[in-house]
Amino acid sequence: MTIQTKIRGGAILARALKEKGVEHSFTLAGGFCNPALEGFMECEMPVINCPHEQIAGHLADGHTRITRKPSVCLVGPEGFANAVPAMLEAWGERSPVIFITGSSTIKRQGAGGFKEIDDVAIAAPLTKYSVQITDGARISEFVDRAWHAATTGYPGPVHLALPVDIMFSSYDEAAGRDERPFDRSDRLTPRAWPDPTRLDDVLSLVRAAKRPVIIGGHGIWWSGGEAKLGAAGTKLRMPIFNVPYHTKMLGEKCDAYMGLADFHQYHPSKPAIHEADLVLMVGCRLDNQMNFGNPPFIQSNTKLVCVNGSHEELEYNIGADLQLLSDPGAFLDALTRVDKTWEDWLDLQRQRRADWVKEWSDHIAVETAEDEAQGRKMHPLQLALDVQAAMKDDDWLVFDGGNTHFWNEIATNISAARGRTLGGILHPGNYSLLGVGVSFALAAKNINPDKTAVLVTGDGAFLSGGLSIEACFQENIPIIVVIDNNGGLDCISQQQERLFNNGQHYATDFRDIPFHAMFEGLGGHSELVTKRAELPGALERAIASGKTACINVKCRGVISPIVAATSDKRDKASIE
Repeated sequence: MTIQTKIRGGAILARALKEKGVEHSFTLAGGFCNPALEGFMECEMPVINCPHEQIAGHLADGHTRITRKPSVCLVGPEGFANAVPAMLEAWGERSPVIFITGSSTIKRQGAGGFKEIDDVAIAAPLTKYSVQITDGARISEFVDRAWHAATTGYPGPVHLALPVDIMFSSYDEAAGRDERPFDRSDRLTPRAWPDPTRLDDVLSLVRAAKRPVIIGGHGIWWSGGEAKLGAAGTKLRMPIFNVPYHTKMLGEKCDAYMGLADFHQYHPSKPAIHEADLVLMVGCRLDNQMNFGNPPFIQSNTKLVCVNGSHEELEYNIGADLQLLSDPGAFLDALTRVDKTWEDWLDLQRQRRADWVKEWSDHIAVETAEDEAQGRKMHPLQLALDVQAAMKDDDWLVFDGGNTHFWNEIATNISAARGRTLGGILHPGNYSLLGVGVSFALAAKNINPDKTAVLVTGDGAFLSGGLSIEACFQENIPIIVVIDNNGGLDCISQQQERLFNNGQHYATDFRDIPFHAMFEGLGGHSELVTKRAELPGALERAIASGKTACINVKCRGVISPIVAATSDKRDKASIE
C-alpha cells in the first residue's frame, strides 16, 4: 500500500518554483508567507530577506533584467501594497518577475478578513497575469501558467495570490500532477517565425533604402538577440540606435552602435533619424519615447517598419507603415543576408558621434576649469566621467535619479568612446521611478561577485530607496554608492523655475544630509568629497576597502539637456 506524503500548500509552491529553475527569491519575511519560506528552505532555494517589500520587488526585477530569467518576490498582504511600485517598474521594462502574495484567508473572503485586500485586482493593470489560487491541488498548475505568461510573447511581470488557509493546509505532495503537463520544468520559449511574403516586403524596402537605421528595444533584449543585432549592423554597415530608458544592448566593440535614439541625450540621433528614409524598429513600441512614430521624431516621408516577436507588441505599433510578426533574432538573421552595405552613411554617423564627444569633452573641460578657479562645486557630468574613469572594464554601473540619470547617460557614451567597456548598465525604466539604484547595484554584484558594482545616485533618489543598503550589509554583498548631492530635487526645481511665474522653485530642497555618516554607522566605508581633486583617491579607497561604501560628493545643480529642452515653455507642466 502506497502512503501519500502530505505537505503544506506553501511547500508545493516552493517545489513548483524550484522545478522551474528559480535561482533568486526575495521577501520581507511575514507570518502569511512562512509555509512557503519553509518550503524554500527545504528546497535549498536562496532567499534574501529585505528591509522593505518594495526593495524585495526591485531586487527581483534587477536579477531578472540581468539574467533574463524570472526571479521571485514573495510578500504578505500589506507587503503587497508596498511592493506595487516595484511591480510598476518591472511592468515598464517588461521584466518577467513572479510576484507572489500570501493573501488573506479565502474562507472569509469579502467579510473583512485579517489584512484582506483585493490584491488580484490591484495587480491586474500592472501585470500580464494576476490570479488567486483557490484550490491547493492546482498550485503547481498556476505556477506553470504564470511562468508561461511571464516568459512568452511580450514578457512581463505576473502575480499569484495564495490565500493563507491554502498556504497552511496540507495536501498530497503529488497534488494536481495527474494531469498534463506532467513535466512542468522550464521549457524553451515559443518564437514567432516571419511570414515569408511579409518578410520579403520588408527586405525589399531595406534593399531600396539609401539611408536606413535600426532602432532596437526591449524585444531584442528579452529574446537574447543583441549579438545578432550587432552582427547585422556590422555586416550591413547600418547605424544602430538604442531605445531610451532600456538596457544598453551593445558596447563599443560594435562599431555600428551609435547610442540612444534620444534627440536630447544624444544629439546626433536627431539628424540620423530625420535624414533616414527607412527606420527599422526591432523589438520596440511606438510609445511616448518614440513620439508614437509621429513627426517631429520620425518624418512623415520616412518608411517606418516595426518588427516584433508577439501580437501584444504589434498592438502598440499600429501606426507603422509595415508590421512584421517575427522573433527579433529570426528577422535579424534574414536581414544579415541582404547583399548590400551603407558604408558612407555609417561613416557619417560615426563622424557625428566623434564630433559630439569632442564638443561635450571640450565643454566639460571649460566648466571644470571654471569650477576650480571659482571654488565652485563639481559639475555632475564631471562626477559621472570621473567615476567611470576609476572603474575597470567589465565592472557594472548603475545610475538613479533625475538629472543624475541624464548626466550619466551622456557620460556613458563619452566614456565608451574613450575606451571604457562596462560589463553592464542598469537604471530606472521609462516610468523614471526613483529609488531602484541600490537594489539594482546589489543585483549586479550578487550575480557578478568578482566585479565592482558602482551606483551613482542623486540625493533624492537615494532618499527614496536608500534603506535597501542594509541588504548589502546583511548579505555581505558590497557595492560602491556615489551620491550626487546637490541638496534637493534639482530636476524638479529647474522645471519649476521655468514654469512658475516668479521664476523660483518650491518644496524641493533638502537639508545638508550626511549620507556618508549613515554608511559608517552601518559598518561600511565612507568619505565626504567637496572638491574634484579628492574624488579619485576616495574612489580608490572605497573599492579597496571591500566594504559597502558611500562617497558623498557635493555637486552643483546643472540642468541637463533633456530637462532644458522639455521645460522651456510655460505651458508645459512636466517632461512630455
